Amino acid sequence: MTLQQLLSPARRAVEDYNMIEEGDSIAVGLSGGKDSVTLLYILAGLKRFYPKRFDLAAITIDMGLKDADENEKIALKNLCEELNVPYRVEKTDIAEIIFDVRKEPNPCSLCSKMRRGALNNIAKEMGCNKLALGHHADDLIETLFLSMFYEGRLSTFAPVSYMSNSKITLIRPMIYIEEKDISSFAKDKPILHNTCPADKHTQREYIKNLLNSIKKDIPFVKQRIHAAVTHPERYNLFENPVNLTKTGDNK
Repeated sequence: MTLQQLLSPARRAVEDYNMIEEGDSIAVGLSGGKDSVTLLYILAGLKRFYPKRFDLAAITIDMGLKDADENEKIALKNLCEELNVPYRVEKTDIAEIIFDVRKEPNPCSLCSKMRRGALNNIAKEMGCNKLALGHHADDLIETLFLSMFYEGRLSTFAPVSYMSNSKITLIRPMIYIEEKDISSFAKDKPILHNTCPADKHTQREYIKNLLNSIKKDIPFVKQRIHAAVTHPERYNLFENPVNLTKTGDNK
């Protein structure tokens, strides 16, 4: 999978949902995983030719996890320099709060909210008006099932969300890109290995495995679910792309 192949669906998502406007300053939430690294490549590539000019920066929230590889962190910094993207690392004690103080049995939701809050604050400090997150098509589907199974809600995240508290707009340019294509692209890229104690033991991982099991009997199941959510002529959970309202976002 090449960058050029990923740029096409990313640009389509950007234009379908008016994610980028002239003069935007966009911060990428760069965790260092395959998704955020791929998103950084995509937006850096899009910046070179997109008709609406925008600035790009990257922010990593250092959660304070143990066993993080310092060489991998340096490689991530070097990548940003290579792509000519200003880069900031913000050290936090999120891991200590979640795992040592609160001892959260299902830490993902709280972790996501704390990291998002930190990203919003730093993005605002850096003068950015938008924050780009690396959620992809599979994340969109999994979040729908997580909401139904564990919250009793028919809900998933929106492509564009305005955060009124921080006055930052969240955008998700990879919602038309499948995880397998991201994995293919990122296999030779500088990736931070996940050292989170909850990795592979989460509700999201259960939903991922469930969907992959269903896929054995219905090979096109993910494409059908994704179309049910995003296709403008079918029932979907998004606002009309040309009439997106500014709402909060809890995902």
